[in-house]
Amino acid sequence: MSRLKAVKPEAVQKRLKIFLYGSAGSGKTMSAIQFPSPYLIDCERGAENEQYVNALKAVKGVYLNTSDLSEITDQVLALMHEKHPYRTLIVDPLTVAYNEALDAQAAVLAAKDGGDGMEFGRHKKVPDQMIRRLVGMMYRLDMNVVITSHEKIHYKKSGTGFEVVGTTFDCFNKLDYMFDLVLATEKRGQERVAIVKKSRIAAFPEGEAFPLSYEAIAERYGRDILERGSEPIQLASAEQVARLTQLVETVRISPEKENAEVVQKWLDAADAGSFADMPADAIAKCIALVEARISPATAAA
Repeated sequence: MSRLKAVKPEAVQKRLKIFLYGSAGSGKTMSAIQFPSPYLIDCERGAENEQYVNALKAVKGVYLNTSDLSEITDQVLALMHEKHPYRTLIVDPLTVAYNEALDAQAAVLAAKDGGDGMEFGRHKKVPDQMIRRLVGMMYRLDMNVVITSHEKIHYKKSGTGFEVVGTTFDCFNKLDYMFDLVLATEKRGQERVAIVKKSRIAAFPEGEAFPLSYEAIAERYGRDILERGSEPIQLASAEQVARLTQLVETVRISPEKENAEVVQKWLDAADAGSFADMPADAIAKCIALVEARISPATAAA
């Protein structure tokens, strides 16, 4: 039997995952709030201003003020696994949460090893891992996702120095690779405009500019996709958790690796902290994998 797993490609109606960055006042927050039924994670208390409060009420949105990356991750997990009325997750701006995580990790390293904790960028390792995990979860989340970021000057090496070549986002430096659509926002007079900086979506050609609003985005992407309800991901049952726990305790899963290492890879792949946090289909695959390695008599026992 062939071990090849590839199948013929088929187009699917994906939820929109969008990354916005721009200067203060360029319309990032207000355009994000226009998306249907938003669950806004406000990292710098901007949503407490009256105009944003009224905008959230108008679309039956809610908000949480936190800039803790771990708490943001926990909230995304809850949105993945609980039934709720929200259709859009907004994190505004992720810059604040990322920078606080960098500062915290630098302090930990400085206290442990001395120095300022930032030598050779070593303080970035843990926050970068957290961001990668968070964005991976967002892509599995059955909601629209809008992430915003502050803007910063973009420098390019030139000879023995650097020259300014424009602006870019102020956050984890690989974040643009992780999104299907990246928009830079600008204020032009009284109008706010989005410029497509990176796109995997045909309706948003790179380099094109358009009015920054939910209506303009919905017209291009499809209102029916953006406004449909979300469905939770079913978590592992108590029986599945008990079965996999029993198997891990009694069976050598891999001849090359310790069980703990294999289990951690399963949990990382599922963005879970324990077997109970794993999706039902993911833990079922793990159970089947281990059971396939043991004899029928042992599996029955």
